[in-house]
Amino acid sequence: MNAHRTDLYPLRLTGPAKPLVFGGHAIARRLGRAGLPDWSIAETWECSDVEGAGSVVTDGPLAGTPLRRVAVDHPGELMGDGWSGRYFPVLTKFIDAAGALPVHLHADDETARRLEGQPNGKTEAWHILDASPGATALCGVKAGVTADRLRAALETQDFDTVLRRLPVRAGETLYVPGGTLHSFGPDTLVYEIEQTSDIQQHAMRWKMEDGSSVGDAEFRANLDMLMRQVDLGARPDFTPGLSVAVGDGVERVFLCAGPYFALERWRAGTAEPLRHSFATAQILSNVGAPVRVRTGGWSEELGRAQTLLLPAACAEVEITGPADVLFGYLPDLDRDVRRPLLEAGHPLPLVTALGAGPVPGARPPARSLPG
Repeated sequence: MNAHRTDLYPLRLTGPAKPLVFGGHAIARRLGRAGLPDWSIAETWECSDVEGAGSVVTDGPLAGTPLRRVAVDHPGELMGDGWSGRYFPVLTKFIDAAGALPVHLHADDETARRLEGQPNGKTEAWHILDASPGATALCGVKAGVTADRLRAALETQDFDTVLRRLPVRAGETLYVPGGTLHSFGPDTLVYEIEQTSDIQQHAMRWKMEDGSSVGDAEFRANLDMLMRQVDLGARPDFTPGLSVAVGDGVERVFLCAGPYFALERWRAGTAEPLRHSFATAQILSNVGAPVRVRTGGWSEELGRAQTLLLPAACAEVEITGPADVLFGYLPDLDRDVRRPLLEAGHPLPLVTALGAGPVPGARPPARSLPG
């Protein structure tokens, strides 16, 4: 393939559907996703470059090409000027927590390199699409809980004595730094955005793949590693996001934004189309009715709960309303987040609260990924 001869276009991607034990049928029945298997589905990976579970282009001249190959062969066209890396840096999923997820954590960057032999950890964020009345999530260790007390409670599966339980409401978003113990569900439907990684440490006596028991020796080893990775001070909270008016009947809400990813939700009526300009790849996921997507000379329908990857080379997109869509991306925080929000009158502390801000010891992800 000649990287200089193929003009990038909106990419439709494959993605695995994960039948984990906490899943249900909400992605098909509530969101309207077509083509899913009849059995319970916990996750659909919308855009992934995780080793062994990477997306592949399904249409156009690049059909059959792994996303990783596109990222390596077309770094500037895909991710924007100055970017280089060995893989696509953002992972997105729909998650149906019909049952409760296991209590678990993902290592931060430094810990992932030191203990897991991985180039980066996994900070993530959950945007709540739907939740039953009274739904809650566990996230972060309660203030004052020591490592010994936490370990003892995890051994007896007494989670509420040591972990914070937060109310969950549709439309809110939680930014979850690496090292944060967490779980959500039941009856919760989430769009998740995160670093490209699948590392995790569980605190459960059952396996999320099939519900089978975890033996005592394996359970103790799991807790040993988890306790080496947990951040006792991480206590994130849900936020409603920060909105920016962009047109007649068009709403733009910044849901979360940190050094690893940003997520926005755009809604449009019928007075005028949604128009969005961008300088880095956009993962466009539809959480509403089918919409018509146009960029340059390209125009196609995007169905319910479907996803497109818009390369940076597209530069702008127009979506005819009524529309309700998500844009996930790797941001230049000053250009893509702080500037538009500050110009809209939002105070800097609220802007900073959308994400963790700079991470001590982390390699800068926005323009160069760890090898």
